[in-house]
Amino acid sequence: MINKKYMRILFILYLLILLKVIIFKYPFTVMQQIADSWSKEVFWEGLSGANFELFRTIKLYIRHWDNKAINSFGNLIGNIVAFIPLGYMMPRLHKIFENLFICMATALLFVLGIELFQLFSAFGIFDVDDILLNGLGAFAGYLCFVLMKGIHKRIEKKKEKL
Repeated sequence: MINKKYMRILFILYLLILLKVIIFKYPFTVMQQIADSWSKEVFWEGLSGANFELFRTIKLYIRHWDNKAINSFGNLIGNIVAFIPLGYMMPRLHKIFENLFICMATALLFVLGIELFQLFSAFGIFDVDDILLNGLGAFAGYLCFVLMKGIHKRIEKKKEKL
């Protein structure tokens, strides 16, 4: 198993990469143009383009599954897979996150923070389905943690018997 020092470094790298991919995905010049255009109108435009209807985007992706221009598979699976490390690493780093409720509440607050930042900043589009899919990813990561912890305990018990 990776010790906590290296796990912390991996976790920080993971968060930085995640934020780069989700929020700071545009070239610096484009981000500068977006920032220069910030005004009240930007917020209202963000609200008009936001998806507050659960399953709306997911249904769209499923309906257009084979359309390569939309990349439905990449968007659906990517939104889940990108957050598996969050659900796995949090309980590995801090015992408090071994509690499912605390781990998931923290993951969902983090995801909600990203989505709200996208809504208010115009560095992306708010989508309630992203919150659901990212939460599923964090939950899958948490399940991986529980599974790995159980396997590790069994291995340790077998070693004690020898």
